[in-house]
Amino acid sequence: MVMGAAGWQSKMVFHIRPSDDVEKTVDEINEQTENMKQIQVALSTPIGATTYFNEDKLEVELEDLEGVELEEQLLQPATTAPTATVHVPAGLQPTRSVSSKPTTEEDELAALQDKMAL
Repeated sequence: MVMGAAGWQSKMVFHIRPSDDVEKTVDEINEQTENMKQIQVALSTPIGATTYFNEDKLEVELEDLEGVELEEQLLQPATTAPTATVHVPAGLQPTRSVSSKPTTEEDELAALQDKMAL
């Protein structure tokens, strides 16, 4: 849009001014166009510390740091969570008494384990 307006203005200048002024105006327009190009290049060029950064190297370094952090977390001893107490209402507690005498199933299991040990 700006270039279109500049083109329209340059056409208007050609119709109003004598030919000597036209050449001078064209030179001024070319100079301004060159200045705009230089400004665009200057704005698109990084300056200062950002010119020295390589994004690929930064990504690799970040992955390495994350890997080290993960390893440190995995190597730390696991903290034991407090044991949760289970509250069973009185009406829902088991009514069967727990005997200290082994049952026949336990006896059979012990016999099988003894046979497998041979």
